[in-house]
Amino acid sequence: MFYHNSSILHPSTFFLTGIPGLEEIHTWISLPFCIVYLMALLGNFTILLVIKTEQTLREPMFYFLAILSTIDLALPTTSVPRMLGIFWLDAHEIDFGACVTQMFLIHAFTGMEAVVLVAMAFDRYVAICAPLHYTTILTARVLVGMGMFIVIYPILLTLPMIYLIYRLPFCQAHIIAHSYCEHMGIAKLSCGNIRVNGIYGLFVVSLFLLNLVLISFSYVFILRAVFRLPSQDARIKALSTCGSHVAVLCVFYIPSVFSFLTHRFGQKIPRYIHILIANLYLAIPPSLNPIIYGVRTKQIRERVLRVFIKK
Repeated sequence: MFYHNSSILHPSTFFLTGIPGLEEIHTWISLPFCIVYLMALLGNFTILLVIKTEQTLREPMFYFLAILSTIDLALPTTSVPRMLGIFWLDAHEIDFGACVTQMFLIHAFTGMEAVVLVAMAFDRYVAICAPLHYTTILTARVLVGMGMFIVIYPILLTLPMIYLIYRLPFCQAHIIAHSYCEHMGIAKLSCGNIRVNGIYGLFVVSLFLLNLVLISFSYVFILRAVFRLPSQDARIKALSTCGSHVAVLCVFYIPSVFSFLTHRFGQKIPRYIHILIANLYLAIPPSLNPIIYGVRTKQIRERVLRVFIKK
């Protein structure tokens, strides 16, 4: 079924295939994704609860961690429940508007996660390179401004994708060989010219990689400051405060860069591998981030243990 929208032909629904080539084991694949999703919900909710109830956790680092945990609650929720619906209930059809909404939310929340990691790198830079000015630089006003930027900037970058999809005509193709809707996956079904979509997609990816460059520069300055410290103990202590952030960076960026490279250069890699990596990219980081910070951050670890001991 197709309908006209201001003289442009749009399908009423799309058909999400799930993971093409692995249809026979969809049920088995769903189990680890369900477990990972529940881990993400439980872990991030616990982090938020601890930060809210523990009055000593009012440093800027925990403010950014709260934002990260909020994003990590939202990001897998945009994709995993729909994926499980496909695997368990054969709920393959998705309305055109719902598909575009899912696309917007996935790209927006992914962008927010990338930006909050930059903010956390800046926090570590100030803490190590300018410790005496930490509280005067990262004031409450600055933190609110950074929080607003973390949310608004990715939304503004993602909004044009909605227009770029709605302007496209769709003829017969309505099957998306994926388990969720994403920008170029929808655009490639169009019978119109999608060159602008491709260019804008590369522009957004370049800004995504720019975040990684900014983080790398911050760590160059951090390492330079650390190796100027007089004692080895001071160096180890300074580096340990960055350990959680570096681990989260690896969890977030390694799958994304690998996914990008396989899409770009891995033409011989089976399509189901691409889709599995894309799904893991949305599900794994949100489930591991609270574990990383919970294990490595003394205040959070002690608070969580205190709750369980009381019980």
